[in-house]
Amino acid sequence: MRTPKYYLYLTDEEYSLVLQSLVSLKNNLIREDRYTDAVDELIIKLSKAKKKKVRMV
Repeated sequence: MRTPKYYLYLTDEEYSLVLQSLVSLKNNLIREDRYTDAVDELIIKLSKAKKKKVRMV
């Protein structure tokens, strides 16, 4: 059975906030000498994500 895909539609402000939060989390993990692989993958996925214009009704 396939796992369902989820899509996020973010405004520019929300996108910026998510990216800043991920970078902050990564910095905290580095300070604690913990692995940052998962956070790195999320940052890369977020930066490579296609931007799609959606009309809100």
